[in-house]
Amino acid sequence: MTAIRILPEILSNQIAAGEVVERPASVVKELMENAIDAQSGRIRVEIEQGGRSLIRVSDNGAGMDQDNALLSIERYATSKIRHAEDLHAISSLGFRGEALPSIAAVSRFRMVTRSRQADTATEIIVDGGKIKAVNQTGAPAGTLISVSQLFFNTPARRKFLKTVNTEMGHISETIACIALSRPDIGFQLLHNKKPVRDWPKTAEPAERVADVLGSQFLPLLYPLEYKDSRARISGWVADASATRSSTARIYVFVNGRFIRDRGIIYALCEGFRGRLMKGRFPVAVVFLDLPAEEVDVNVHPAKQEVRFLHQKDVLGAVRRAVENTWQRPQTRPAARMEKKGLPWEQTSLFEPKTAYQPLSQRPESAPAPSPEPQTRVHDPISLQSPAETSPEAAPVPHEFGFFADAAIIGQFRNTYIICERPDELLLVDQHAAHERIVYEQLAAAGKNHARPPVQRLLMPETVELTYRQAPVIEQLLGEFNAMGFEIEPFGDRTFVVQAVPEMLGGEGIGRLVADMAEAAETTGAAPELSRLKDKCLIVMACHGAIRANQRLAPEQMAALLKDLDACQNPFHCPHGRPTVIRWPVSHLEKRFHRIV
Repeated sequence: MTAIRILPEILSNQIAAGEVVERPASVVKELMENAIDAQSGRIRVEIEQGGRSLIRVSDNGAGMDQDNALLSIERYATSKIRHAEDLHAISSLGFRGEALPSIAAVSRFRMVTRSRQADTATEIIVDGGKIKAVNQTGAPAGTLISVSQLFFNTPARRKFLKTVNTEMGHISETIACIALSRPDIGFQLLHNKKPVRDWPKTAEPAERVADVLGSQFLPLLYPLEYKDSRARISGWVADASATRSSTARIYVFVNGRFIRDRGIIYALCEGFRGRLMKGRFPVAVVFLDLPAEEVDVNVHPAKQEVRFLHQKDVLGAVRRAVENTWQRPQTRPAARMEKKGLPWEQTSLFEPKTAYQPLSQRPESAPAPSPEPQTRVHDPISLQSPAETSPEAAPVPHEFGFFADAAIIGQFRNTYIICERPDELLLVDQHAAHERIVYEQLAAAGKNHARPPVQRLLMPETVELTYRQAPVIEQLLGEFNAMGFEIEPFGDRTFVVQAVPEMLGGEGIGRLVADMAEAAETTGAAPELSRLKDKCLIVMACHGAIRANQRLAPEQMAALLKDLDACQNPFHCPHGRPTVIRWPVSHLEKRFHRIV
């Protein structure tokens, strides 16, 4: 039997570091939370090589004397917990006493700190968990911590770090989240000695929201205001026109702590019921203030998950807060900011698309894929048993003309085209069908280098992306140009859109580019260019397609079905949804008991 041994302190610290320090952004988060707990009014974050070479966080907070500085790098040493009961009512951001010793265990660590009452500062140098020097030095009041060569002594961890842009993206998002919660603190981020972001302190929280999310959101924001016996909720939710394809723009804070909670996101979306399309998510900044004893923040070392004592009540409060927002007269932050003369107003230069334009009426259109001269074979339909009477969504073997030759009966709810073939009834989803058409047209244009007609914007539109999205979009600019976009970098993470494919007119271009960026970002680390491009094509197709609840003339419906027939995969939209549902005559007759 293998003998049981006590782990050496350095090894146990490295194991603890694996829980607390996942990547450079984890270090930044822990150090910034300590700085906030120290009543700092200004926090500066300096990064080199995405955090691989250096992470330096400095503040003007309370600082520490030498004895407390030495205790701070001991495991389980904290100034925020004194009794067991304190664990059930935590009000500070940092409290576990693990962050500094865990960080110091896997890096070359230097701390310079001085309390406001002291004449000199204390410098502590730690190398891989071992204290190398303790000195007296000169420094302003506050704390400066340098973390260099992260994971130098744990190469297995270091090799899992991603690219510089990816790691900087995580760092930038971490700082943005913290900055959103504390507009009373100034934040500055530098990378490789170049300024990246500078958020000055402000007395107007909406200014910080505009600084972090982008000024284009400001005119779309509504204030959240709600209070009951258990919770107080504040913040902002954006109009449904500003929805996104992921939850990346939902920021939730509980007692000032940024968290990720699927329950709260679900409750938030429930408050939008009837206003959100399926698969879309709102833009929101939500602050929940609850009694500290009703929130367990000690669920995970990273402190990004919490547990609520009265979860049902909390989620209900979030839903009601959003619902109430739509039921009362609104004063948007834009109205207050307008007095300061901030140039944030933006209007779309496109009118909503009101009719389907067939290919034959589009000048210089990119050629659609040529129909195959012979029978196009698809997976055969599997007929249902007599007990089953639901419609079929699967295709059958057919010759070209399956859709175009169908007789159009009409339109149901201005969303579905009803038509018939000799042996079946068809119900075509006009949005899904047009998505497929636009997707294949754009794909063909890029593949054949046949640039489609473009529409130049009277006033170029600027779009601000996240640190992670910007480099992804930048590498696709050539592909976008081939498809009819003219998008150019405009400094930092901002891009300017000069022109768009003519077929995409009808949706806000800024929202389209932001959605493409989010879609490309979600493909994962180092995806293939073709995969990124395909993700963006799907988003473009969705934005460019006619919508549900849009009336079409008979000739427009006929043109749409003809164009659908020219597609290589006419039976599914790019997302995989069916474009058509089919009722064979035999099924209808069984349903009406016309045959046994």
